Amino acid sequence: MKIRAINAPEVPAPSGGYAQLVEATGVQRVVHVSGQIPMALDGTVAPDFLSQARQAWANVQAQLRAADMTLDNLVKATIFLSDRRYAAENRQVRNEVLGTRTPALTVIITGIFDESWLLEIEAIAMA
Repeated sequence: MKIRAINAPEVPAPSGGYAQLVEATGVQRVVHVSGQIPMALDGTVAPDFLSQARQAWANVQAQLRAADMTLDNLVKATIFLSDRRYAAENRQVRNEVLGTRTPALTVIITGIFDESWLLEIEAIAMA
């Protein structure tokens, strides 16, 4: 499988860390990762955003491993934030986790199911 990030020249360039369009060719499997919450296996939820974001991404990675995939297979992520004040910290952790990977990305400010959760992440990966 080959993943290629594409950004049309007729629209504003992304602010970094993602692509406007992702093309995947030679795909044999597609997985949809349900929203991953910032809860550790023992049921704890950290009180701060940075820790919660790292936990939610760790949970995404664990789900991908269960499907014999990694973040290299990620083609789309949707991040739900409980408040826009977390936008900069969200970008910081996302860039830390994804490195040079540039999946298609959407960030939505919304209410989250549990008020103690400050974000939730769902994803699509292909292999």
